[in-house]
Amino acid sequence: MCGITGVLNLREQPPVEKEVLLQMLAMLRHRGPDEFGLYRDEKVGLGSARLSIIDLSSGQQPISNEDGSLWIVFNGEIYNYVELRPQLEARGHRFSTHTDTEVILHLYEERGVACLEDLNGQFALAIWDTRRQTLFLARDRLGIRPLFYTVNKGKLIFGSEIKALLAHPAIKASIDRLSLAQIFTYWSTLSPRTIFNDIRELPPAHYLLARQGDYTITPYWSLDYTEPHVSRPEKEYLAEFEELLIDATRIRLRADVPVGAYLSGGLDSAITTAIIRNYTHNQLDTFSIAFEDAEFDESKYQHQMAAFLKTDHRIVYCNYKDIARVFPQVIWHTEIPVLRASPAPMFLLSNLVHQHDLKVVLTGEGADEILAGYNIFKEMKVRRFWAREPDSALRPLLLRRLYPYIPGLRDQMSPYLQAFFKQGLMATDATSYSHILRWTNTSRLQRFLVDGEQITISEQHTPFPLPVPFAGWSPLAQAEYLEMKIFLPQYLLSSQGDRMAMAHSVEGRFPFLDHRVVEFCNRLPSRMKLRGLKEKWLLKQLGRRLVPAEIWQRTKHPYRAPIQRSFFDQVTPDYVAELLSPEALRVAGLFDPAAVERLRRKSQLRARLGEMDEMALVGILSAQLLHHLFVDNFQPASPALSKPLTKLVDRLPPP
Repeated sequence: MCGITGVLNLREQPPVEKEVLLQMLAMLRHRGPDEFGLYRDEKVGLGSARLSIIDLSSGQQPISNEDGSLWIVFNGEIYNYVELRPQLEARGHRFSTHTDTEVILHLYEERGVACLEDLNGQFALAIWDTRRQTLFLARDRLGIRPLFYTVNKGKLIFGSEIKALLAHPAIKASIDRLSLAQIFTYWSTLSPRTIFNDIRELPPAHYLLARQGDYTITPYWSLDYTEPHVSRPEKEYLAEFEELLIDATRIRLRADVPVGAYLSGGLDSAITTAIIRNYTHNQLDTFSIAFEDAEFDESKYQHQMAAFLKTDHRIVYCNYKDIARVFPQVIWHTEIPVLRASPAPMFLLSNLVHQHDLKVVLTGEGADEILAGYNIFKEMKVRRFWAREPDSALRPLLLRRLYPYIPGLRDQMSPYLQAFFKQGLMATDATSYSHILRWTNTSRLQRFLVDGEQITISEQHTPFPLPVPFAGWSPLAQAEYLEMKIFLPQYLLSSQGDRMAMAHSVEGRFPFLDHRVVEFCNRLPSRMKLRGLKEKWLLKQLGRRLVPAEIWQRTKHPYRAPIQRSFFDQVTPDYVAELLSPEALRVAGLFDPAAVERLRRKSQLRARLGEMDEMALVGILSAQLLHHLFVDNFQPASPALSKPLTKLVDRLPPP
C-alpha cells in the first residue's frame, strides 16, 4: 500500500518543481513510510510514498517498463498478479521486479485502458506514457482506495488524499456548502464531489485520461443486479459462494509480510477469519475493539471466536475519553465531516495493529451490502408488506424486530414511531423507496446550516441518475444498489476504512469485496440474501459449518460508538467548547450559532440525546474541526521526508 501524488501540465508552462512534489509527498508519509520516490520530466511529476508489502527489496516506485517509455506510481494491491505475470512473460514482457505494480504496467502496455478488466484488486494508480504524452489515472471497482484531483491554472493535480493537493502552493481549501448539505442528508457527499470546492474524487470503477491539454473520465465497470431467468438449487448457490469466498480470502493473504485479521464479534469477520484458519497454514494474529460502555461492546463474542480459532488475539479498550481525545486526528485523516463517532475506535484499532508490527489485516466489510445485512433492507421489506394493508395494526409491529438501539421501539410501537415509519408508505413505486425515510429524517439536520443550497427530499427523490436496468431489478436489489453507491464507498470504505487504517500505515483487505464475489451476490435471488427478516441467509448457511452456533445465529449487532458521552461527559474537552462557541461558529460561517447553542446545552444534560441530535452533534463538531484544520490553519508538511528519497528519476534537460 502506498500514497501517490502528481502534477501534469495541461498547457505549456515550467516543469513541476521538485520541492513542490516533495511537499505533496510529505503529506502522505503515513500511508507509505518505508520508501519515497519521484519521477519528473518537462510535462509531469509523479510521487510515491511506499508501504512495502510485496517484493520488499526491489519494488521501489516509480517503476518503468523495459524501455522507460511508461512510468507508474501505484497505491493498492493486485491479488491476481501471480496468475497474470506468466501470461505477460509468454508474450515477451521482461520484468525487473517481483511486484504487482510492474504487472499492471506491462498489462497496460499490452492492453491499454482495457487492462483494468483483468485486475482483481484494490487500487488507485497513475501511469505516464512518455511517447503519447498521456496520463492514465484509475481507481478500483468498489472505491476501496481513494484518488482525488483538481485542475488549477492549467495543471492537473492529483493525490491519494486531499491534503496532498492542498500542499501544492496553488490550491487553497474552502468548504463546498452543497456538499455539506449532502452530508447532512445522505451521510456523505455524492461522488465525485468532496467537501472542498473544486476538488473532486475519481469515482469508483472509473479512469481518467489526460492528453493534449484536456482530460476525460470514463466508467469501466458497473453494478448489475439482473437475476438469471433460471433458478438453481440452494446447495449450488452455497457451493459456488463458498468456493468464491475461500479463493477471495486466499489470494488476499498474498504478501511478503505477516497478515492479521480484524475480529469484531460479528458473523462477517468470523467467517473470513475462520477461512484463513481452516484453509491456510498462516499463523494468525487477530485484533478487536472492546468498549467500556456495555451498550456498544461485543468483546464476549470476540473472545469466543478467538478461542474457537486459536488465534493470538489482542484488544484495544475504548472509553468515552479515548474517542474525544483522538477525534481531531480522526478528522485530519477523514478529510470530511462525519455523522458518527465510529471512525475513532477504528483509528485506535489500527494503531494497535501498527504497534504489533503488522501492516496488513483482513476484515469483513462489504458483506452487509452484498448480502442484505443492514436493517434498512428489512425496514424496506416490512414497509412494503405493510403498504399492502396500510390500516393494519399488526403489520407495523414487525418493525419492533428492527433497530434494537432505538428507545421505544423494542417494547412497543408508539404513535410517533408508527407515524414516522408510515411516511410515504404507499409510494412503493418510488425508485428510492428503501432510503427515502433515512434521507428525509437526516435532511432535517440541514436546519443547523446557514446560507447555501439545501436539499429537499420528496417521495420520488433520486440523488443521481440511475442505470437503465434499475427499474427491472427487485426491490431488494434497488436498495442494495443505493447502499453500494453511497454509503459503502463514501463512508464505510473511506472515513471508517482506508483513512483510519492508513493513518497508522495499515492496509485493510476485504474478501467480500472481491469483484467476483460481488457480481455473484448481486445476481442472487432475494430469498438467498434476506429470507423473511433473517439477514445474510446464504452467509449463515456457510457459517453453520465454520463458526459456533452462537455466532452465526446472532442477530446483527450494528457497529456503533458513543457520541454524546464522548464529548459531553463529566468534562468537556477544550477543543469541543471552543469550536462550538458562538464566536467560532460565526467565523466559520457554516452553522447557525443559536441553533447549535441549543443543541450544546441539551447535550450537557444527563438526559440522553436522540439519534438525530447525536448525529447533528458529531456532524457539526467534525465540520468545525475540518474548517479549523484545513481552511483556517492548514500548514503543508516540510518537504523533508522521514527517510531520504529511495528513487529519483529526473528527466529534465540540463539547464
